[in-house]
Amino acid sequence: MSTPNPADRVDTLERLLGDPEDVGNPLGYGPLLEADEADLMFAAGERALDDFGLNAEFVPSEYGGRLRGLDTFIGIMRAVYRRDPSLGLGYGFSSFIAGVNVWSAGDEDQCREAASLLLSGQRIAAAYHELAHGNDFAGTDCAAVRDASGRLLLSGRKEVVCNIQRSRALVVLARTAEGRGSRNHSQLLIDKAALPPETLVDLRRWPSVGMRGVQLGGMEFRDCPVPDSAVLGDEGQGTETALRSFQLTRIALPGMLCGVLDSGLRLAQRLAVERELYGAPVSALPTVRAQLADAFVDLLISDCATTVAARGVHLLTGQSSVHASAVKYQVSGHLMGAMDSLSAVLGANFYLREGRYGAFQKLLRDLKLAGFGHAARVACLVTMLPQMPVLARRGWTEGPEAPSEVFRPDVEVGALPFQRLSLFGRGRDSLLTALATGAERMAADGAAEGAEAAELRTLVGQLLDESEALRRECALLRPSDIGVDAPPEVLRLPARYAALLSASACLNVWLESGTRGDPALQDPAWLIAALHRLARGLGHAGVDDIGPVRERLYSQLAERYEAAESFDLSRRRLPS
Repeated sequence: MSTPNPADRVDTLERLLGDPEDVGNPLGYGPLLEADEADLMFAAGERALDDFGLNAEFVPSEYGGRLRGLDTFIGIMRAVYRRDPSLGLGYGFSSFIAGVNVWSAGDEDQCREAASLLLSGQRIAAAYHELAHGNDFAGTDCAAVRDASGRLLLSGRKEVVCNIQRSRALVVLARTAEGRGSRNHSQLLIDKAALPPETLVDLRRWPSVGMRGVQLGGMEFRDCPVPDSAVLGDEGQGTETALRSFQLTRIALPGMLCGVLDSGLRLAQRLAVERELYGAPVSALPTVRAQLADAFVDLLISDCATTVAARGVHLLTGQSSVHASAVKYQVSGHLMGAMDSLSAVLGANFYLREGRYGAFQKLLRDLKLAGFGHAARVACLVTMLPQMPVLARRGWTEGPEAPSEVFRPDVEVGALPFQRLSLFGRGRDSLLTALATGAERMAADGAAEGAEAAELRTLVGQLLDESEALRRECALLRPSDIGVDAPPEVLRLPARYAALLSASACLNVWLESGTRGDPALQDPAWLIAALHRLARGLGHAGVDDIGPVRERLYSQLAERYEAAESFDLSRRRLPS
């Protein structure tokens, strides 16, 4: 039997979840908020995802699942996050995080074992975190050492791990050699059911402010016997495997969390059209319309950046190490900033934990994961920083041209290249190079006319000036400037780089939008607003008067709202 295409699978999932505002929907906001108040996973939602077979989305097609393109995977999971971020993380994304390490480093038997578990409805947890060390993998205390007979014995604790108690299997990062070197840790794929129960001790659950239903727990390993066949890849390869896998999860997580802003924007627009102030709907106020339009633009910027980076994993594989961290830093900032702004539109209603707008406060709390999941935003800047000098010396001017398919979500990109992920980009950067080539194409094609063309030329010129200034500054960085103790002013360099990557993604998605037949996407208004927002964030003037563009964008937002369409690039019809 053939597997339905991703768009059909998203539509099926959306229909299964139904209209979240329908008071009679057992998968709607009412029952969801009741589960959240009780710090429980949304059981009805989990049963629905069981019926959909969501676990198959985490398993590569060669092992019997449905996972192929990273961007299509993000689109499917965005439907879940649009409804309930806790359900997205607690039901399955944690299994994807663990699974990526297996697909990247595991042998055939390990991959088939993990696939069999997931396809039978089981979970796999990634047990990395230790409270004493946070994201410092080199400091991990949990260790797998050999006894006199040569058998591996796993001892130590893992804490604040999603689904560690509910999972059948674990991917455990453990020390297998002394010292803090990069080859002193390994990853172990262990089946809890195959181990002596007295060697595994469940630790307490950790309550959380956001993602309240997610089961964050811990486990202590007490001389737990682990077979050599559990080691993923070569012994000592664990940190490298984790860092390569993070390239996928750092792109996927913010991409999926775009669904949270989509739902938050929908709730804010509902209040704006339903409530009256001074004898007119709140949506008549220019300030409110501007806030809603700006949040809409933040969502489009975020979707462009994550979609392009996700497709770049397939088409520009060796460059993903820096792009992933840039996306995680930049997009999480847009998403959290937009939701904070929308809370002002809701006013006192955003505090309410029940009723017509009660879901907003949950979405706002749950979204905070975007700022720290898979390393905090500042850690992403630290990760990018060592690559900045070589990118500046070669990548800005010598990067190979990005294929147009990177900017076209309608073109399938094939299976994920897990084994070809690289820790360093070697000075190549096709996505930033595409900012200049996109500017040349825009000028040659005459893609916009009149005042809009002039505004786009102004904005792109400012961004190209920023790119050249950044290139010069990064080329001067010294080895002492790019370590983990880099001063704050140096960390602003990769932050500026991340904004430029987003600008390049937006410009080139717009240039390719003619192939998709969406008049709203071909309209220069959203691109002008996006580049203005990014240029202003980089300290440039932007355009003189963004007001008329905001008005057009608000009209498009209101049109999508009335038609029950998503606010992201897909403009998908939603249940209503």
